[in-house]
Amino acid sequence: MVLKFTQADFQQEVLESDIPVLVDFFATWCGPCKMMSPVLEQLSEELEGKLKVGKIDVDEEPNLAGQYQVMSIPNFVIFKNGRAVDQIIGAVPKEQMMAKIQAVL
Repeated sequence: MVLKFTQADFQQEVLESDIPVLVDFFATWCGPCKMMSPVLEQLSEELEGKLKVGKIDVDEEPNLAGQYQVMSIPNFVIFKNGRAVDQIIGAVPKEQMMAKIQAVL
């Protein structure tokens, strides 16, 4: 299941998570973001218990987007042990995302 993160729960859900977290910075009006939604769902199911997957709407949470220097979307940031360790910008094949994720698991 893909979660929805906000400024209110970001610290607990992402930075203090005991497993790596893939955060999708997106917007509802973004076509490539919509294209990536099924991929995120698949990743969340396939890696359940190993990886937490969630989304942050950049229009609703501009401070978080700014904090992680999100200039274009979709923008996927992988967090591990409370810090951003990798980033994927743009719509990419599932295999490419999985390779980046496997590197931090």
